[in-house]
Amino acid sequence: MNALYLAGENTVLRVSRTNAPPGQAVWLHWQLQHRGIRVPRMMRDEVFGFDALAVFALEFIGTTDAVDWRRVGEMVSAVHEWPADELVGHVSLPAPEHFPWWQVRTLLHEVEGSLDDAAQRGLKAAIDAHGDWVGLVGERVVCHGDVHPGNVLQSADGPVLLDWDLICWGPRAWDHAPLMSWAERWGGDPAIYPSFAEGYGSSLTGYPLGESLAVMRNVAATLMRVRAGRNDPAAAKEAEHRLRYWRGDADAPPWQAQ
Repeated sequence: MNALYLAGENTVLRVSRTNAPPGQAVWLHWQLQHRGIRVPRMMRDEVFGFDALAVFALEFIGTTDAVDWRRVGEMVSAVHEWPADELVGHVSLPAPEHFPWWQVRTLLHEVEGSLDDAAQRGLKAAIDAHGDWVGLVGERVVCHGDVHPGNVLQSADGPVLLDWDLICWGPRAWDHAPLMSWAERWGGDPAIYPSFAEGYGSSLTGYPLGESLAVMRNVAATLMRVRAGRNDPAAAKEAEHRLRYWRGDADAPPWQAQ
């Protein structure tokens, strides 16, 4: 959905297909900074648009050491405590279960011709066990929507949380789920989620909603790669890696983000 271009030494141009009016992103960035949540600084408040694209000028962030995931957990906790009524009229807060890539039963039906029986059985079993997670949702909060290592940089001043395109009104577990299976499925550092949870103030490991969302996120990620793989050989190769897991292959390789 996004592309980045370096423009000089200190500026990055982010070209996006936005889900909402671009001015919302500018307002959101300034509000997040005001609340002590580190995000890339807007170099200009103007957003340049053409066709369905928007171009934002952001500060270039040089990376330093490993990400301080405890601090990331603290920032996400602060996002979750942000009263939603302060965002109403400024930022859209969709319910995440309505995102198109989370319509997993529809996606499974769409790609069933690209799946062997074992892969289809494994994916269907996961959906049958965890696909009704919405029924477990009680409290909803403001969520970043996509907290994972690809959306965090460690600057000299601490971690910076990127890509707020999927900000939403969801359960707290929504922002925990990607990291809960990061070590197991994506080959990440097993210390990431415990550190994040320490900073956040609680771990959702073993919590039914968190566990279901962690599984369903991986189901959705697999189905999206299968669909993309019908036209993209690189996506097809990655989809095959992911399908090995759903077939029950004990030697299934770690997945790679694309």
